[in-house]
Parts: sequence; structure tokens; C-alpha cells
Amino acid sequence: MEQITVLGAGSWGTALAIVLADNGHNVKLWGHRPQLINEINETRKNEKYLPGVVLPEKIEGFSDLKQSLAGARTVVLAVPTKAIRGVLSDISKVINDAIIIVHVSKGIEPDSLLRISEIIEEEMPSQLLKDVVVLSGPSHAEEVSQRHITTVTSSSKNMAAAEYIQDLFINQHFRVYTNPDIIGVEIGGALKNIIALAAGITDGLGYGDNAKAALITRGLAEIARLGSKMGGNPLTFSGLTGIGDLIVTCTSVHSRNWRAGNLLGKGQKLEEVLENMGMVVEGVRTTKAAYQLARKYNVKMPITEALYDVLFNEKEPKIAVDSLMARVKTHEMEDLVNIMENR
Repeated sequence: MEQITVLGAGSWGTALAIVLADNGHNVKLWGHRPQLINEINETRKNEKYLPGVVLPEKIEGFSDLKQSLAGARTVVLAVPTKAIRGVLSDISKVINDAIIIVHVSKGIEPDSLLRISEIIEEEMPSQLLKDVVVLSGPSHAEEVSQRHITTVTSSSKNMAAAEYIQDLFINQHFRVYTNPDIIGVEIGGALKNIIALAAGITDGLGYGDNAKAALITRGLAEIARLGSKMGGNPLTFSGLTGIGDLIVTCTSVHSRNWRAGNLLGKGQKLEEVLENMGMVVEGVRTTKAAYQLARKYNVKMPITEALYDVLFNEKEPKIAVDSLMARVKTHEMEDLVNIMENR
């Protein structure tokens, strides 16, 4: 059994800490709010993020980063993408030995257009970074914390590291597969949040299941189109971090991206939505990054472009959705043909 540090005491970091503790590991859970950490240690609960869930005794909360990292060879990075660079900088100042970083956030950095694994490699000194592993898939924290059956994917440039993380996390409730396509896994996990926002908007507008099915299907085409151009394997997008993640994020009320989109569809402004949510909505930031990537790689992404106009150009959601339906006719399978020809 190992000592593992989870950085980020939100819903997802806490849920993964539960999985690791269930597997017998000693888990140090770090959060930057001392009041929340005190609650975790004193009551064995994290009511703000996982109400009603009792945390295993093997989880110990820390608000001091250096103390939380002492003795850890594996660190799970479960903070919002906008906070990752700052946290990595702080990590590098307080550790002396190389660590494996498992990142579980889903996003792309605007402007730099880097995936999270690339940010980690850029920010961490090489002598302090042993490997980077991505853990991603269709997985709501609320259900994971209640030991509902969940499947995810572990991916890394070093498959031995991916398999090592697979062994740390896998149990009868939480099944972990491996995939060597780290580009595809990260792109699929990040871009599905864009489609989930759009699906929430159509639900908020009252457009029904047909519209949602269309968005999920054509959204997958957009994800595969860009992901393949960036070097991902097209088959990855038919797996857990592609269609699997799309289904769960576009159809569940647990999805904060769907909820945010739903409020937008009902007429709320973006600033109002984000304030009411009280949690990070990764799809907003990722939409900007994907919009920039589409131009960089000259890839058609009509759903992403329509959502970008809603989020950043104050376009009315109904007008944006209607403009998608009025696009020039095309062949459904042209994306697949183009992807396979390009490879």
C-alpha cells in the first residue's frame, strides 16, 4: 500500500481520494481552504462538494502543501485548469524527489493551446517529474463517491506508468483501462465539455431529445476531426474518453457544463450563470481554446464556433442554434473519409 497525495479537495479530488482509500492506500488530500480541510478531518465529510458522503479514515486533509507532499511518489492533480500552472510552480519549490503526476482535469489552455500534460511538462523541472499520466473518462464525482460502477482510462507516453496508475485505482466499482493515445484521451476529455454546454442550451430552449442526439453525434465528429488533426487516434474518440464521456456529460444533471448551458438556454447571462454555479465550468474556457485550435489547424467546428459566439460575442442562444440548422448541406460520412485518408 502506498502514500498518495491528491491536490484539490473539490468533488472530483475527494471522490478519487475515496477510491484510493478504499484500495488501502493512505491518502493526503490537500485543499487551499483551511476551513474545508478542518471539516474533512473533524467530521469525515466534505459537505460543500459531496454532501452526505462519509470519507474513509485513510484520508487525511492538509492545507499546507509541503506537508501534504511529504513522502509521496504519486500525486493526483485535481485542480481547475486555470490553477494548474500556479500549483505546479508551488510543488516544484517544496519537493526534492521525482514524482508521477496523474492529472484528472479536462481542459485546454487558451492562447498557448497546450494540453494539460504539456503544461505539466513545461512547468515542472525535468528532474522532479518522473512521468505524467492522464486519468479520464465518463465519471461523475457524485456517483464515484457512492461506489457506483464507473469506467475510466489511464494514458501516458510511458505505458508502464499508465499501468501502474491502473493498478492503484482499479477495484470492483472503479474499472480502469489503459490507452497509449494521450493526445486523443486529453482532447476527447476536454472538448466534450463544449458539447455538453451546447446540449444544455438546447435543453434550456426546450428543443428535446432529437436535438440533443444531433449535438452529441455531430459534436463527436468535431472532436474527432480536430483530435485526429492534432495527432490523436480516431478510434480513441469511439471509446470511454470520446463517446462515453460525451454521453454522460451531455445527459446528466450532475454535469456542471450541462447545467451551465441549460441556464444559458433559459435566458441567463454568462456572468450570472458562473456566479450561480459556484464551481468551475471548464467548458467555457475550453471553448475559447478550441475556437483558437480550429483556426490554427484549419478545421471546421460549427458547434464550437456557435457556442463561442454565445459565450463571448453575446449572440442569442436560439439564433446560434438556428444558424447551425441552416448550414449548407453536406455528407454525413465525409468526416470519417477525410480522417482515414489523412492517416
